[in-house]
Amino acid sequence: MLSDRIFNFSAGPAMMPVSVLEEIQRDLIALPGVGMSVLEISHRSRTFESILADTEASIRSLSAVPSNYRVLFVQGGASLQFSMVPMNFLPASATADYIDGGSWADKAITEARKVGRVNVAASTKAERYARIPADSELTLTPDAAYVHITSNNTIEGTQYTQLPSVGSIPLVEDASSDLFSRPIDVSRRALIYAGAQKNMGPAGVTVVIIRDDLVAQSAAKKASLPTMLNYAVYAENRSLYNTPPVFAVYAVGLVMRWLAGQGGLEAVGRHNQRKADKLYAAIDRSGFYRGTARKEDRSQMNVTFRMPSEDLEKRFIKESVAAGLDGLEGHRSVGGIRASLYNAFPEQGVDALVSFMSEFERRNG
Repeated sequence: MLSDRIFNFSAGPAMMPVSVLEEIQRDLIALPGVGMSVLEISHRSRTFESILADTEASIRSLSAVPSNYRVLFVQGGASLQFSMVPMNFLPASATADYIDGGSWADKAITEARKVGRVNVAASTKAERYARIPADSELTLTPDAAYVHITSNNTIEGTQYTQLPSVGSIPLVEDASSDLFSRPIDVSRRALIYAGAQKNMGPAGVTVVIIRDDLVAQSAAKKASLPTMLNYAVYAENRSLYNTPPVFAVYAVGLVMRWLAGQGGLEAVGRHNQRKADKLYAAIDRSGFYRGTARKEDRSQMNVTFRMPSEDLEKRFIKESVAAGLDGLEGHRSVGGIRASLYNAFPEQGVDALVSFMSEFERRNG
């Protein structure tokens, strides 16, 4: 029942729009006019081909994907993309540049180094990733195979507000935790990948938006790459070379339509900014709460903060769960508090957290 739902601040899987969940619930036993569940239909059926085409069309429309880009549906999450990207685009004679702005970027670097030569163009690791590296700090390779960034750092609570200047070098972006949370100029990226479980739908599918020239590069590696690790195979088979995550693709399509119904990415971005602003204002209001990210680089999606002691943080988390505010514990690697405010997270949930914070400070400050 709707009244039983709590506010889920988890970094993912995250809250989905209630209207989408209700549509899934209504049609789960049998899709209208089909007579069977979306969990049962063949991925070779006309029904699923239509679902797949509609989901791709909704993604293209929502973010104005140019015609020279393919939209692919891949499994394995962003973690598999950490390997697929260099396997497809990092030749033995070349170097890939990685900008290290957070823990997930660091993991991507680790995987890329197993494939080829990596240049860490800049890193804020020594500062506990409290900020995004500035353009002035970048040491880029003139003929790099590509430059890789992570646009939003879920663990540390930082986010790019503008893309780094990389010239004509292909920019590869891990946008797993902020894709479709605000307007995006796809044409400025050569490849974008994102797990769906933050802003786009349930876990199980990764959306890859890739430019045609990179698909061609991938095609040249067919003989040497495992079939399911080759982007060209997905592109040539319309993501249907093997059984795709049927249910997850279906749900992503519903969420894309929901986002369009909210007014598109401009409206969604404004709403997400308003939610984040409310929470950051509560953090900055007194010295009891302390934000961990540099203000200029604060994330709309993942708000991270600390309190005067770890004991207070543990008490805060325990009492917040009892108050119907779940998932506020910071990542195990850094501790603290983290509130994730993805697309479907309601503004009244932020209001409830701000009110709880005020009362908790009154009793413990």
